[in-house]
Amino acid sequence: MEAGLFTANNVWMMVCTALVFFMHLGFSFLEIGLTRQKNTVNILFKNVFIICVGLLLYYIGGFNLMYPGFEDGDLGIFKFAGFGIAAPENGMTPDYADGGYTWWTDFLFQGMFAATAATIVSGAVAERVKLGGFMIFTVLYVGLVYPIVGAWKWGGGWLDNLGFYDFAGSTLVHSVGGWAALIAIYLLGARKGKFDAEGKPKAIPGHNLPLAAAGVLILWLGWFGFNGGSVLSADPELTSLVLVTTCLAAAAGGVSAFVTSTVMYKNYDLTMFLNGILGGLVGITAGADQMSPNEAVTIGLLAGIIIVFGVALIDKLKLDDPVGAVAVHLICGIWGTLAVGIFGAMASFDQFLIQLAGVGAAATFCSLTAFIILIAIKKTSGLRVSEKEEVEGLDIHEHGMDAYADFRMNQH
Repeated sequence: MEAGLFTANNVWMMVCTALVFFMHLGFSFLEIGLTRQKNTVNILFKNVFIICVGLLLYYIGGFNLMYPGFEDGDLGIFKFAGFGIAAPENGMTPDYADGGYTWWTDFLFQGMFAATAATIVSGAVAERVKLGGFMIFTVLYVGLVYPIVGAWKWGGGWLDNLGFYDFAGSTLVHSVGGWAALIAIYLLGARKGKFDAEGKPKAIPGHNLPLAAAGVLILWLGWFGFNGGSVLSADPELTSLVLVTTCLAAAAGGVSAFVTSTVMYKNYDLTMFLNGILGGLVGITAGADQMSPNEAVTIGLLAGIIIVFGVALIDKLKLDDPVGAVAVHLICGIWGTLAVGIFGAMASFDQFLIQLAGVGAAATFCSLTAFIILIAIKKTSGLRVSEKEEVEGLDIHEHGMDAYADFRMNQH
């Protein structure tokens, strides 16, 4: 392989790594915008903690847990290649990863993905989770659960051998975060004032919709790296197709969510529009390299509809998800994974069943591990802040700070 091509591939992967890193700002903005002013510092602290600790955990052992080098005869369920990230002999040459990137780029790109899974949980548990409990959960979930599931497919484990397909993580990133989010909001309970005496959901408006919109547009930009980098080289045909399918699904998801919610609720709901875009993005992520533009639009359109009904379902179940994380990441993650068996180059009934098996495996393992970790935290240090802390805001109680020090408004 010529040196120029190897360099170009590696530079593209580095750019994609930076774009996925930038998504953490998008997640932060979205979560801040859709929640109340009094919890802003708390949300920023969680998001900064996730990226810092996520990277360190991935360096200590996560990377080698996710890519342990399964060999013939291994069950492909669990293997650990040791601590640290010492590069192999050929790690900096085109012999590594078919000349797509170097070992160091590989580590950094995958490390950015790892942190994303915990960010999904952060949004769902916003405004009522104890910071200490959340941090313990993040360490265990990002450090152990995410890489083990990732190894099953991306590390060449048993799901990979089965023929399961997940291009950039509809299941391996989004549903892994989504299952944990679902378990967490079930164990935490709803925010004070979310449901009235009859159990009807009441809107708790976010304090900054411009920030939420900025967050979604940043996330969309970040997805150019999330999906584009998952080609694992700068292959001109494949990267350009992936970016086209990604963008079309996002646009279609936004439009179908806003149309569906307008028909159902008789108002133009910006938050539904924004979450529809994210639903389209999550939905295309499993098969972005397998779909035609038409199929990408179809997947996005259906994801947008799924979002509106998904949000309504979460409310009906008396679960409180301030940012719609479960509808976006879990439900659309499942949809996107199954869509690989319905649309695109791999579509077949057999593939659909394999995709379903992958969804089931992630659901079982992630739900169980999240439940065990969270119930242990709940029984020991506690999971939820006191009512006083929740009413007055986590910023003052957990951080002794105010996000907008010179600008106070009635919080209740």
